[in-house]
Amino acid sequence: MSITLRPLSPNIGAEIIGLDLGGELEANTIAEIRRAWLDNLILLFRGQKLSQQQLLRVTGCIGEVGYLARPKQFRPSGYDDLLDNIMLISNIREDGEPIGALPDGDMMFHHDMLHAEIPHKATLLYAIEVPAQGGNTLFANGYKAYETLPDEVRTALEGRMAYNQYNYGSTHKDDGKGTPAGAQSVHPVFRTHGETGRKAVYVNRLMTGHVVDMEKGESDVLLAQVFDHSEKPEMIYEHVWRPGDLILWDNRCSMHGRTDFPMDQRRLFWRTTVGDVERPV
Repeated sequence: MSITLRPLSPNIGAEIIGLDLGGELEANTIAEIRRAWLDNLILLFRGQKLSQQQLLRVTGCIGEVGYLARPKQFRPSGYDDLLDNIMLISNIREDGEPIGALPDGDMMFHHDMLHAEIPHKATLLYAIEVPAQGGNTLFANGYKAYETLPDEVRTALEGRMAYNQYNYGSTHKDDGKGTPAGAQSVHPVFRTHGETGRKAVYVNRLMTGHVVDMEKGESDVLLAQVFDHSEKPEMIYEHVWRPGDLILWDNRCSMHGRTDFPMDQRRLFWRTTVGDVERPV
């Protein structure tokens, strides 16, 4: 079959209409999905009814399912070891403790797994329960951010490396909420996508600390300019979730954040990732 696409915004993203991901996907359909993903950075599939095993199968159509190094209590229980590759994102509490990671509030823009030596290339997020308002996900186009950066900022940072670090559970840099993970990495400020050959901004407000081998004052100023530019409205699509929504995004060329939502309204998502084998360049 040939997939049908609808742009989500002028900036980033497309919806694939009328495709049931619960069934077996033909090879040519998978190839079309992957092409649309590379072209549009994020893909939305609405109205899905997926089991956890089906979500893992869909993830495997994009690439090798990534291992999620998160506490056991944030993973589904009662199944097999394969479901260790699904993480719960939720504010639902049992005995006073959240059953999922990143339970409450807004979240700064970030690239998933940027703190790892080999970050995962894609993330899939599937909505089970959503609040009546808020908890939206903002997606920013890293290609467009790089291509429209002021020349003096791009020139100063071209070919540079940046230090990144993340405490698991933090939603704001230095908020003191996360668990120190000792997870840190050095990656290019601007990353060349391994499949498209295009360059994208590859630093973010939540995880990036400083530019390597650059005086702190200069590094702080330049990174702030990149962050502010990358988060402009013309770079962003804001997704208002419905139950049954599945979004696939490319962590190599996009970043995302989350808006605030009422703490007393339930929010539950299943999250998987697609691993990679090469360090960013």
